Amino acid sequence: MQIQPRQRLLDIWQATARVSFRDKQWVPDGLNSISDAEQLLCIMAPATGIPLFRLDQPDEVAADVQDKLRALGDNREIPVQLIKALTGYLTQYTAPDGTPIFSGGGYFRSDVEGEDVKQAQRDLDVVDSFSISVTLMLAIIGFTKIFRQVISRPALIEDVESLERMANRRLSAAMIGLLRSFAVNVFSADSDFGDELIRTVNQERRPIPQVVDELRRALREINARLRDDVTIGSGSAEGTELDNPNRLFECGWSWGVVREAPEIQTAPETGDFQQKPGVAQNAPYLYFTTVALDAIQALSSERTRLLGLLDPEQARLAQSLQLRFELTRSYWATIATFGAGRWPLEDLPWRTTDGIESDYFSLLVSGMVMQNMLSTRTSDTDRRRVAEVLDKLASRSRITLRSTKPETAIAVHYPGVRFPLEGSEDVGGPTLAWTVADYAPTLLRRTLDLARTLTDNEGRSRLIELSNSIWDHLHSRMIVDGDDRDLWDRPAGAYSYLAREDDGPGEASWYYTKRVVDCLVAAAELIQETAPASDLLGQIAEDLLNEAEYLYDRELLNGTTTRGEALKVELERIGTELRRARTVRPGRPGVAVALTEDVLRRLDRLSAARRAEAG
Repeated sequence: MQIQPRQRLLDIWQATARVSFRDKQWVPDGLNSISDAEQLLCIMAPATGIPLFRLDQPDEVAADVQDKLRALGDNREIPVQLIKALTGYLTQYTAPDGTPIFSGGGYFRSDVEGEDVKQAQRDLDVVDSFSISVTLMLAIIGFTKIFRQVISRPALIEDVESLERMANRRLSAAMIGLLRSFAVNVFSADSDFGDELIRTVNQERRPIPQVVDELRRALREINARLRDDVTIGSGSAEGTELDNPNRLFECGWSWGVVREAPEIQTAPETGDFQQKPGVAQNAPYLYFTTVALDAIQALSSERTRLLGLLDPEQARLAQSLQLRFELTRSYWATIATFGAGRWPLEDLPWRTTDGIESDYFSLLVSGMVMQNMLSTRTSDTDRRRVAEVLDKLASRSRITLRSTKPETAIAVHYPGVRFPLEGSEDVGGPTLAWTVADYAPTLLRRTLDLARTLTDNEGRSRLIELSNSIWDHLHSRMIVDGDDRDLWDRPAGAYSYLAREDDGPGEASWYYTKRVVDCLVAAAELIQETAPASDLLGQIAEDLLNEAEYLYDRELLNGTTTRGEALKVELERIGTELRRARTVRPGRPGVAVALTEDVLRRLDRLSAARRAEAG
């Protein structure tokens, strides 16, 4: 793998410390709660996700890490400065009455040309903020739990405990926001939504009544669980007509708290904070569904469980979110792989039920299919089909194919995919729009995640080769000049015709840089895992070991150990190497082959010397 995640992450840390901390004081981006969280996660995600990068135990901070973060101080000052910065973030995005702020702010754009976004619209809560807050708060709580064990100063202990209380409060509010943003869109088969859904799943062009009947049967269990088990927050069966067998549906997360979403009753220890009324359309958006699923996955991660990061009330909320996670993942995986022939996922680009189509949506759906494969018994054949989709998406977006002139294919990179946020006009002002431009890092992360699940060495190698190509593309977009060097994003680095005469050295996008950091963390996790053993190498190693052990036993039988101390020591070493090769053969057959080949050469030299002595 050419990515070299350790060195790249250290370079990003150095650049983040240079840009975000002046005189050891955190300098927020100030755009909104999402952007500032992305900025902090550029440091916190590796520090809490990769053991080699941990900062919560000062005596174990590596020398190269200290060097890259020297703008924050020495190994004992670094966690203290992070505590101050994280406290500053939580203070800044908490209202005077104690209600956490999850507004989209500067990320909201007007979908109507010439109309300005109103302040009331900028203050609307958005699922992206809920999701990234879950990720950041879990990182903070885990960080404070470990750091608190190695400090003794009363003032610092008080600061750490205060930060943990604030993080717990925001985590609970973010989880409630996600519950109230869950959407179930129910429609008839002959509606516009129904026509689009049936067109997507009917890859074999069969009679529509037959396809509708089979689709309803495939979704029957998901429908039943939505009706019977989803009881709190939005998306419950009441008023959705899910019990009508003639209806179709889709589920996931809207862009914000859905219209008429009920308030959620919380335990007294959670605290009392305002739950804003919802205005978002009661229909899922693929982008917001994906970011919500990623956040919920963090709630059930091994780290969250082992460190006990959730209190009892949060565990209850997490259980409700996990149910929605499973139903949503199963729903989209069922739609994407429906039928016996070509999958709807393989029919590029993906078209949503509201008529918008994009390769970016195909990438998002492929991620949900991969998540579903982790929980079901899926063959490598199906995983290779997803891998082929990722490979095609890389080609279609001109990542692995050269782009020599302006073309529509690169619009997914710059300016990005834009879609309206229905319902945002209800508070006054134009309909808002949301733009996503993280196609390349999302594709790289999906490629790395899929490579981790493959047991087929050939397929795994192809995915790693694809990830190297995507990384080359991302590396070309890194800012190379100015204070923001070693951060992202500079699209003109990959597509020169995007450059303008007045372009400066480039300004860091924490939105993009944080997603590159996620890719590097995923690459580090892939490298740390044991590669699947090759059956062919395993058989070769077994045959070589059998021959080597036979020759070794014959040397012992011929009395080689009685012909001097040097020969005795050499045979003892050979015996040790053979035992070592036999031990590692199941997991690392290539190492076993190398060890055994060396043993065979040494045994052959002993045999030749014995024959020479005998004339």
